[in-house]
Amino acid sequence: MRIALIHALMHSIAPINEAFERMWPEATVMNLVDDSLSADLARGASLESMTPRFLTLARYARDTGADGILFTCSAFGPCIEACAAALAPMPVLKPNEAMIEEAADYDRVAVLATFAPTLVSLPPEFGRPVATKLIEGGMAALDAGDAETHDLLAAKTAKTLAECDVITLAQFSLARAAEAVAVATGKKVLTTPDSAVRKLKRLLG
Repeated sequence: MRIALIHALMHSIAPINEAFERMWPEATVMNLVDDSLSADLARGASLESMTPRFLTLARYARDTGADGILFTCSAFGPCIEACAAALAPMPVLKPNEAMIEEAADYDRVAVLATFAPTLVSLPPEFGRPVATKLIEGGMAALDAGDAETHDLLAAKTAKTLAECDVITLAQFSLARAAEAVAVATGKKVLTTPDSAVRKLKRLLG
C-alpha cells in the first residue's frame, strides 16, 4: 500500500513516519509538504480560500498512485473534507478523525494543542463538549529546536486541565510529548499518529 502524507508543518513529518515504521512498516509512505499553508492561515487566510490548494495537493498524491491520503495539519478540517468528497472512494483522512473515533470510548475528553487555530476548528468535530488548552510557547519551542521545553510545557499545561478521562494531543508534532503528559497527569493519552495509522491499516491493510 502507498500512503500519501500531506503536511502543513515540518514538525509533523517525523512523528507520523515513526508511527508507520513502528506500526505498519509494510506500507510505503510519501511526504508532501507545503508549510505556507499554516503560515497563511495564521496570517488570517480563510479556509474557504485555501481549499483549492488542498485539492491540488490531494489530486497530485492520487496521481502518484497513492491508495490513501492522510493530512497531518489539524486546523484545516473543511479543506480536507472537500478533498475526501472529490477523491471518494479513496480513503482521505483528516488528521484527527481516527483519534476522535477512539476518544468516543471515554466520557470526558480534553484536547491539547500548540497551534491556536486548531482549538477553533477541531473541538466541534468531537460532536460534544470537550475541555481545551493551548500550550503557550510550545510551538515556538519546537521552532527553536528546543523539543525538551516543548514537552515540559505540554506536561505542565496538561496538569491544568479540568478533570477528564482521556487527553487527546491534537497535533502530530505533539505526539512526542505523549509520555510526558501521561506521567504528569496519570491519564490515558491518545495521539493523532498512532490513531491514524491504526485506522489506515484497518481500511487498507
